[in-house]
Amino acid sequence: MISILLLELNWKELLMGHEEWSFILEIILRTAIMFLTIIIGLRVLGKRGVKQLSIFELVVIIGLGSAAGDPMFNKDVGIISSIIVFLVIIIMYSIITYLIGKYKNVEKVIEGTSICLIKNGKFAIENFKKENLGSDEFFAELRLKGISQLGQIETAIEEISGEISVFYFEDTQVKYGLPIMPDSLKKTVKYIDEEGYYSCTFCGQTEIKNQGNAGDCPVCKKDEWVLASNRKRVT
Repeated sequence: MISILLLELNWKELLMGHEEWSFILEIILRTAIMFLTIIIGLRVLGKRGVKQLSIFELVVIIGLGSAAGDPMFNKDVGIISSIIVFLVIIIMYSIITYLIGKYKNVEKVIEGTSICLIKNGKFAIENFKKENLGSDEFFAELRLKGISQLGQIETAIEEISGEISVFYFEDTQVKYGLPIMPDSLKKTVKYIDEEGYYSCTFCGQTEIKNQGNAGDCPVCKKDEWVLASNRKRVT
């Protein structure tokens, strides 16, 4: 049965669609031309167009990729029309880049601004809410930088590129802070059995707690706490 189905299968249509075999040579030529066009386009855009892309630059690269991809294998899309799309994107990029360099407000609208996420070992919660970073994702970013608790951080900033810049306290200035190691936030408490430093799991506010009801956080009004850490950063 399987062999009969294989014999009846239209291999040409499966492999080439509605195109003829001779179109393979044309695909090779189209791909070579568009590949060279991409290289020339990226050279015109400069190195900044291919490193640490901002939202604006990412849109440009996606636009170039879309313009280059279709004519490589689609016979109905002419190469000249795709090159014109390339030229328009590059011209628009150049104009907007000029405006960004000349007017700060244009830069803020198109590329956004850097945002402070941690200040003095605590979340800048108003700024943090503006970003779509999940706490697990953000903590993973910090752990990759050798950070085990927020008290090691003087300031953490999310840059326009999406990368996290971190400025650390000196070892002698490290504070008690919210631990961010895996599973460290699972041992939350609302009642304090042992006096010590505790951190709010939501905002990182850290303070000494006596035995008894932990109460609400004075900053964010949440009521879940974990034992804080004053561990130094290992480099």
